[in-house]
Amino acid sequence: MSYADKLFIDMCSDIIENGYSTEGEKVRPKWPDGTYAYTIKKFGVVNRYDLSKEFPAITLRKTYIRSAIDEILWIWQKKSNNVHDLNSHIWDEWADEDGSIGKAYGYQLGKKHKYKEGEMDQVDRVLFDLKENPFSRRIMTNIYVHEDLHEMNLYPCAYSMTFNVTGNRLNAILNQRSQDILAANNWNVVQYAALLMMFAQVSGFEPGELVHVIADAHIYDRHIPIIKELIKRPTYPAPKVTLNPEVKDFYKFTVDDFMIEDYQAGPQIKNIPIAI
Repeated sequence: MSYADKLFIDMCSDIIENGYSTEGEKVRPKWPDGTYAYTIKKFGVVNRYDLSKEFPAITLRKTYIRSAIDEILWIWQKKSNNVHDLNSHIWDEWADEDGSIGKAYGYQLGKKHKYKEGEMDQVDRVLFDLKENPFSRRIMTNIYVHEDLHEMNLYPCAYSMTFNVTGNRLNAILNQRSQDILAANNWNVVQYAALLMMFAQVSGFEPGELVHVIADAHIYDRHIPIIKELIKRPTYPAPKVTLNPEVKDFYKFTVDDFMIEDYQAGPQIKNIPIAI
């Protein structure tokens, strides 16, 4: 199995066997039929993925790697908050009539700030520091901006990245306040692994560790039977994912610059109910 499979299976088993149930508590999410969506959750889950060993895509079911990368480019490269700039429809339910999700995600990364070196947005600041001051302990982003929360159609879930160089390896910590494990876990892992690979290549480093910190890692009540079936499935070796070595500018990457080889996975799970 891939190492991502092992982490996923162990995490899900731990949540189901040892997690805390929110049933009967005052919760915000609801199912489409209007009933409250309760969860079993664990606090403070930390998973580590070494990108020098393998790309962290699970094989229990297929993660649509190119679609995940398209979304991360929408946020970090296009710095967009409009779903019309995205090739999938996963954000449509949070968009207004003009396609905007408010002052969230890409909007925050594209907002310029004053530094001693000049005005830059958060993405350009990371790229600047990785080139000019790579051993800094201050290379980070944060899109959970309190003064703008009231203008966000969805509060950021994955909200902070901290980058750290060790030798010739670029590592990163992804902080996430909340995660729907079935719907989003490996999707987010794949996205930020791809982002780390891109930043490493354009900055002259090798990809290192991605550390994923989840404050509230939860499985929704209606997802528990699906998860139980999923983690009993056969597993396969991790796919090989490589980048076009010719691209040296982060803003030149496209999904076609990712080569995905030998990705064998179990059948897809369709019509997963999503709590809103």
